[in-house]
Amino acid sequence: MNIKTFIVNPLGENCYVVSDDTHEAVIIDCGCSTESEWADIKKYIATEDLQVKHLLNTHLHFDHVWGTAFAYRDLGLRPEANYEDLRIYENMDEQIRSVVGISLPHPPMPPLGTSLLDGSEVTFGNTTLKVMNTPGHSRGSICFYSPQEAVLFSGDTLFCGSCGRTDLAGGSYRDIMLSINKIATLPDDTKVFCGHGPATTMGREKLYNPYFR
Repeated sequence: MNIKTFIVNPLGENCYVVSDDTHEAVIIDCGCSTESEWADIKKYIATEDLQVKHLLNTHLHFDHVWGTAFAYRDLGLRPEANYEDLRIYENMDEQIRSVVGISLPHPPMPPLGTSLLDGSEVTFGNTTLKVMNTPGHSRGSICFYSPQEAVLFSGDTLFCGSCGRTDLAGGSYRDIMLSINKIATLPDDTKVFCGHGPATTMGREKLYNPYFR
């Protein structure tokens, strides 16, 4: 598995392009907010000769979906996510004002594609990502887990040394604690690629993350 990280938009969101040796790929959390950020991602896709099969989202907060319009326009891909976040996705202006206090321009959001449910699988090339429901940061928060590669894409459920905020619409501290307990069952050598900030491992988080205690 090849994982390329692009840090995008003013909130420093991690957008991942994940591929394998078949040159098939997925984009996870395409949050780029400008054409120039999207151009960097497109250049990487072209340089690596990748065929992007899925546009995946760990949740539908604006900083994780800003770039879905670019991907839909240029690649014809609809964002695949848990439909529990549909309301906040369909009310993007309201969502942005609730987070930053002002309205921000954004491209029209494309229609959602496949609804990703707990236990479902996303395949590309020789790779399978398993969907894990992890509500708490939002109702529809999910993680993508590859047991073969021991890799977890945690979105904003888990950060290095912390976890996602729960004071936004649909957030729940109780739910995110249950979700952290759920992903804590993964092996210690699982590498975790977060929605913001550096990557970590499950072993490190079990030792040092206060939300695991």
